[in-house]
Amino acid sequence: MSQLVTRSEVDAIVGELRRQQVMDIVRGVTFVGVLLLAWVSLHPFEDLGEVQIGDASTGNEVLTYAAFGGLAVLTIGLTMRANMRGLATLLSPGFILFTGWIFATVVLSLDPSTSIRRFALTACVIAVAATLLLLPKSQNELMRWFSIAALALLAICYLGLLFAPNLSIHLATDAQEPGLAGSWRGSFGHKNEAAAVMAMLLFLGIYIARSGACLSGAAIIGLSSLFLLYSAGKSSLTLCFAVIVLTSLTALVRSLWGRAVLLLMPLLLLNMLSVGTVMSDGLAEVAKLLPLDSSFTGRTDIWAFAVESAQKRLPIGYGFEAFWGSSSVRDLPEGKEWAAYASHSHNGYLDTTLAMGLPGLALLIAVLVIAPLRNFQAADAGGNNGPLTMSLLRIWLFGLYLSSMESFFLDRADPLWFTFLVALFGLHYLARFRFRE
Repeated sequence: MSQLVTRSEVDAIVGELRRQQVMDIVRGVTFVGVLLLAWVSLHPFEDLGEVQIGDASTGNEVLTYAAFGGLAVLTIGLTMRANMRGLATLLSPGFILFTGWIFATVVLSLDPSTSIRRFALTACVIAVAATLLLLPKSQNELMRWFSIAALALLAICYLGLLFAPNLSIHLATDAQEPGLAGSWRGSFGHKNEAAAVMAMLLFLGIYIARSGACLSGAAIIGLSSLFLLYSAGKSSLTLCFAVIVLTSLTALVRSLWGRAVLLLMPLLLLNMLSVGTVMSDGLAEVAKLLPLDSSFTGRTDIWAFAVESAQKRLPIGYGFEAFWGSSSVRDLPEGKEWAAYASHSHNGYLDTTLAMGLPGLALLIAVLVIAPLRNFQAADAGGNNGPLTMSLLRIWLFGLYLSSMESFFLDRADPLWFTFLVALFGLHYLARFRFRE
């Protein structure tokens, strides 16, 4: 005899299905919303003709803190029950030591109030990035949500070019860097940031196309490549091609040490031929022989100033995010007044040393450089070596290389930092777990 089901049991089943459908919608909207908040920000299409354009968070800082604080609570709540094992893996010695040293530099900062305020937002952003890839329940959901977010960002940027070109393209009337006139920047504040994000979108587009969504993948690849080209971000364009070539060679180089040499030796060379040129006359002479601007578009002056400043506080640094724009860069000698208006040193490793000293730099290299490569090796060895893993590897490696010319490590809600974090945590999870098909 077949088992009878009561009306109350049917209602319970229907209610559970509806609840599950609502939660699926909430997870998807949260995933896409988080990416768009990180990429577009709460202050898109800035008017660069204004003189007071230096602080990107002016007037929006409270809203940004509230948004990421709320999202941190939401994403942790949505992922905690089903993914506690995954979250528990974040309590690794590397993450714990790095977090502990950041706390120490906040406490010992020369400007504690600034360090505390900026660390609060950075911590919320890290929490959101750490839980983001735990929201989708399958690879299909992840691919679909990435597609929606990427296409939405591209639509925003291209619509800006069409309907607000004065806010989407650098102009000769810009208060800063009028020489960039004509370069596309979309919703971003600078063409270099736009170019870097478009390179990361290109990697996502390749992953989406290889995963079966050929139409949306091709659209993302085409639109992001065009924007990258017209943004005139030479560093991002060059590094994008280099990353694709080098990561493709990992199919031939299988050992961890071989891959370390293949992927990290260029990182060492990039830093030696950039910041290294202001520390060694020999490296400076080598850089002059290369077919590029030996001043790196004026970066050598700021690198020299930053290196000189870092040497004064190598054990602990000046405090988390507490050097640029602080009292440490005031009362400057004649000829270096420009340093008071600089927001970073155009090198993430150098800025880490300024903020957290040599111990902070060593821990950053251990957590952000060495650990993700080991995670990729573990994911590959465990059969988790599909298009998603390769895409995350490319975003991570691109971020490492770009940080030799730009500075976004630990930079609160910076879109490059957030996307880099998503890739870093993604590799961490893929080394330990498998996505459902």
